[in-house]
Amino acid sequence: MAEPEHSSATGSRFELLVQSVTDYAIYMLDPQGRVTSWNAGARRFKGYEAEEIIGEHFSRFYTPEERAREIPRIALETAEREGRFEAEGWRVRKDGSRFWANVVIDPIRDPSGALIGFAKITRDLTERRAAELELRQSEERFRLLVQSVTDYAIYMLSPEGRVSSWNPGAERFKGYCADEIIGEHFSRFYTEEDRAAGIPGVALETARREGRFEAEGWRVRKDGSRFVASVIIDPIHNDDGELIGFAKVTRDLTEKRATEEQLRQSQKMEAVGQLTGGIAHDFNNLLTGISGSLEMMQVRMAQGRTAEFDRYFMAAQGAVRRASALTHRLLAFSRRQTLDPKPTNVNRLLTGIEELVRRTMGPGVAVEVVGASGLWSTLVDPNQLENAVINLCINGRDAMPDGGKLTIETSNKWIDERAARKHDLPVGQYVSICVTDTGTGMTPDVIEKAFDPFFTTKPLGEGTGLGLSMVYGFARQSNGQVRIYSEVGEGTTMCIYLPRHADDAPTEDEPVHTGGTEAAGDGEVVLVIDDEPTIRMLIAEVLAESGYAVIEAPDGPAGLKVLESNARVDLLITDVGLPGGMNGRQVADAARVSRPNLKVLFITGYAENAVIGRGRLDNGMFVMTKPFQMEILAERIRDIIEH
Repeated sequence: MAEPEHSSATGSRFELLVQSVTDYAIYMLDPQGRVTSWNAGARRFKGYEAEEIIGEHFSRFYTPEERAREIPRIALETAEREGRFEAEGWRVRKDGSRFWANVVIDPIRDPSGALIGFAKITRDLTERRAAELELRQSEERFRLLVQSVTDYAIYMLSPEGRVSSWNPGAERFKGYCADEIIGEHFSRFYTEEDRAAGIPGVALETARREGRFEAEGWRVRKDGSRFVASVIIDPIHNDDGELIGFAKVTRDLTEKRATEEQLRQSQKMEAVGQLTGGIAHDFNNLLTGISGSLEMMQVRMAQGRTAEFDRYFMAAQGAVRRASALTHRLLAFSRRQTLDPKPTNVNRLLTGIEELVRRTMGPGVAVEVVGASGLWSTLVDPNQLENAVINLCINGRDAMPDGGKLTIETSNKWIDERAARKHDLPVGQYVSICVTDTGTGMTPDVIEKAFDPFFTTKPLGEGTGLGLSMVYGFARQSNGQVRIYSEVGEGTTMCIYLPRHADDAPTEDEPVHTGGTEAAGDGEVVLVIDDEPTIRMLIAEVLAESGYAVIEAPDGPAGLKVLESNARVDLLITDVGLPGGMNGRQVADAARVSRPNLKVLFITGYAENAVIGRGRLDNGMFVMTKPFQMEILAERIRDIIEH
């Protein structure tokens, strides 16, 4: 007898559980479909109290349309025949309102298998259905939006990169109809060069790894023509995080690039105007100083007042030095200066100029030099790097009229792909030299123009505006970059980035011979090739006074005839830029075929690195930049011949 009591207790507990559920309508039906029980969830969903609905047929919960189609009868017959009926559809509450329901009906049988009724569970899915409907409508709106876009190619790729959708913009840009391209690999839009370099695969891998791939480059249309494209590729994942494809957006930048090129040409013309105006202004001042000094020397000579020559001589020499500095800065800006790159330890270089910087900054500016431990070597012209750093320091000082702090700091930098795009540099290892001041800072428009030639924020007469342009040109010519980081009122950091050099810098500077200008020649013969007669005359006089024999030639072919003869030539001095179809480097290379040990001194006021060996001269070759002092030329010639 204990077992029936236990069964009865279990049934009571189950009844209490069902009655307490409010998220589901759980109730019983007899074999004809009349309600025999009613829980709290059913009361909440349907709106009927138990006494109102028990004994009524469950079909009253269905819409008139479904009752007309006898869906309630079909539901019970299906449950009885197949063991379960499950469906979703509209149902009706007591107040006539409708809700979207998930319905499950299971048959209930006695131990002999006879049908004694049905168990019915109803769940209100109105909110979920509304969300799903909104999602479908949103997707449809997005699909229609994508399909209506013609200014962008928007399409989908499979995880392997095959096209799975195609909008009108893609058809307009690429030239393919959807049925021509869906299923094909997207790499066909890339150039042969990019495909050979594996760029399409890199693009997908980058998007997969970093969450986005973004680039600009040439792409190919169906007809083989090319266009400049901006490309964005984003990965698409399902709810489990599994990659299911990529979304690709392409924009045709061809017209935009053409417009930008027109703007750049206009800006170039404006810059040329500014440049020529600045050069004319400065050189007119310098020429006035030189010609005026010479004129006054002529007047004083006629008057017999030669004691005053020194004053005019010094004035003319000062103007020449300023002209030399101006042309040097112009060549640096245009990346055409003659560089003498050497493996350089930047920390050691900064130590050498630290005291000069401190004196230049004055007592109101505190100077701190922070050299990175284990700093890499860089291949650079150390003299020009010193000039660049001093220029940056002077700019920093001028930005701190009331005093402040100047910091010079070095570090090793790894430039990855993203940083390389930002800095306009190849990926790799770099040495950075950063000069930071606590001064007034720069506005964005000043930063944008800071490297333009003759641009300056200083008052008229207090600066040429060539300092930063020179630093920029030097950095670019050295295969590096310079960048500005500044906020108004917070100060400025100027950073030079130079490529790491594999070889170590020398531990000590090489000794430099500094002798006098006394005659040292012992019958050595020097061939001088220069198309400027005045320069040939001056060099010849310096050589003659030093005891050397001189042969002169006005151009490359004439000089080469001498070198191909049996004449003795111990040193060739040649301008780099020569008329007659041969430049100085070509003459030297031709001469060394028959005279492999010939020493060569290039003199130049303008020299492409390619002409003198891409910045690396062969053994026994040297270079001097015009203008130079005759005394220094004589010393250099003696050093080359004797050592």
